[in-house]
Amino acid sequence: MAPRPVRFTRPISATCKRSCIAWFAARPTRDRAYSNSTASQSWSNPPSWTNVAEDEIAKLAAIRRRPLTLGDLLKHGRPPLSKDALLDSANFTLSLLPARLAYRIQCLRNLPFIVVSNPHVSRIYNNYLHSLSTLLPYQQRRITTLEEEKQFAEVLADLVQTHTNTIPVLARGFLECRKYISPAEVTRFLDSHLRARIGTRLIAEQHLALHFASQPISDEDPNPSPDQREAVPPNYIGVIDTALCPARIIRSCEHFVGEICELKYGVRPRLVIGGEPDASFAYVPVHVEYIITELLKNAFRAVVESGNEREPIEVTIAAAPDVPGNHVQEVSDRPADAKSPKGTEDNNNGEVPVANENIRLTSSSSQSITIRIRDRGGGIPPDVLPHIWSYSFTTYSENDLPGGDNGNIDALNTISGSGGNSSTIAGLGYGLPLSRAYAEYFGGSIAVQSLWGWGTDVYLTLQGVGKIDE
Repeated sequence: MAPRPVRFTRPISATCKRSCIAWFAARPTRDRAYSNSTASQSWSNPPSWTNVAEDEIAKLAAIRRRPLTLGDLLKHGRPPLSKDALLDSANFTLSLLPARLAYRIQCLRNLPFIVVSNPHVSRIYNNYLHSLSTLLPYQQRRITTLEEEKQFAEVLADLVQTHTNTIPVLARGFLECRKYISPAEVTRFLDSHLRARIGTRLIAEQHLALHFASQPISDEDPNPSPDQREAVPPNYIGVIDTALCPARIIRSCEHFVGEICELKYGVRPRLVIGGEPDASFAYVPVHVEYIITELLKNAFRAVVESGNEREPIEVTIAAAPDVPGNHVQEVSDRPADAKSPKGTEDNNNGEVPVANENIRLTSSSSQSITIRIRDRGGGIPPDVLPHIWSYSFTTYSENDLPGGDNGNIDALNTISGSGGNSSTIAGLGYGLPLSRAYAEYFGGSIAVQSLWGWGTDVYLTLQGVGKIDE
């Protein structure tokens, strides 16, 4: 099957229409479907999820998962990749995903039985079982040819699409089970689940981005041509923009949120950007877009509903200053199954050296960028402030909550409101905690300071990978 045009490596706009997940959603169903007849030429047919041995799941789930860093995603080099680099990326991806899927299965099983029995939660549980059973035959051998890598990429693309609507479906399930599980338990489970899901999807999406950006490639011609390299945006390595400018994303998100605000309220607040608007670093644009959009939605809504829409929303961008002693990391390969001295996939403070002959990462605090969003929206009520990091599914009725069969909003992978409910300026109760999960995954943070009766300051800190030298 001929590959679709490359979209992963193009600059991503403020809406999720250009995101890699939207790319999958736009593919015809017949292209997404995995053909067993094709796979059987060199791979055994994946078993059904009911055939996955319990001891196999327990064994995989017990593996200590290493922290995922942006350096891991950059380690295979800038696309288009050579044959060897592309195969290494495929095997690296395959070495990480099964253990992560098995661990999520175990976590779902640890929920109360009546919760897991809910049809929506059960659907997600079965999706994970299906994905694990699909990947297990691949893990039993290394991918050694480009044909095998192509088949693996097709299966991986289908699995990514399968899990697109996980969060809204889980939201509906927990809403229906609110009598049987406390809000604290929901928040604790989702905090862990969402952080794990961020890493799992990034691993899969990064390889798919590199795969499509490296086509066409064959065993007869294992090295990409110079013309092909010119077709790839020079600042993109897979889903990572190595020269991401937060100011540009803020302006794009301002336009998007402003249209929603004007549609709902009839007014559009002004936004001014100060500080260092030219600052840039290496990061995942889709993540920044989601966070900024959620924060701007809150700020726009606050100033309009408080009657202060004439007061501009002030955004200040600050790049951390350089410090003495910056150094270039030694380039060395670390086995994919190597154990981290501390932490799990939910604790990403550890660093993994990048192994590639063309890329070096310079450790520099200047790659830490902080964005302050200040509004005059009256602040957050004292009785609400302690609950802003909770997943408040009960604030919406079952009919209002997206997901289920419609699945028109995927809070984790698309900008909130980009589906059929785009006119809803308010989030679903998990926009802020989900934004924090995004920020903290690679060592960043979100802090909120509210002055009741005046306004709110939100401090978003994002930690990049350091300056990239080639």
